[in-house]
Amino acid sequence: MNMDAILRRLILGALASLALAYAASAEQVGEVGVDWIGNDIIIEAFQDPKVTGVTCYVSYFERGVIDRLQKGNWFEDPSNSSIDCRQTGPVKLGEIDLDENGEEIFKNRISLIWKKLVVNRIYDKKNNTVIYLAHSRQVQEGSAKMSISAVPLYSPLEPVQNQDVE
Repeated sequence: MNMDAILRRLILGALASLALAYAASAEQVGEVGVDWIGNDIIIEAFQDPKVTGVTCYVSYFERGVIDRLQKGNWFEDPSNSSIDCRQTGPVKLGEIDLDENGEEIFKNRISLIWKKLVVNRIYDKKNNTVIYLAHSRQVQEGSAKMSISAVPLYSPLEPVQNQDVE
């Protein structure tokens, strides 16, 4: 491990210790280097705390030390993120917020104070689907960069009718 990587991990570790806890805990499952100056794409997995059987994968950009030095902004990563959620076991819908605003289920600071990567869960009752929206939340100048994923819920109370073909 080179000095840039060590310094980057120390700085990010210190920043992470200042961050608030996730609404859902995440586990890093991947890290892809994108250039020679230490910038990476991080992939984390987390289970929805109120919808068992659903795992979401969030990816985001993490700037390296050299990039932070070049740009002069030490304490902020870009707002870019992506999400995909899948059924990874039997799905059981817990007590979730059913209004159109949904509820925040995951957050990760991407700046020292002002900016967070956030995942909201929204329930689409008509289509019996849970929607996950990843976006950044900022104090001012909110970002239009977002990503969305949907997981259909197949209720055991409403089985799909198979029609025999003759």
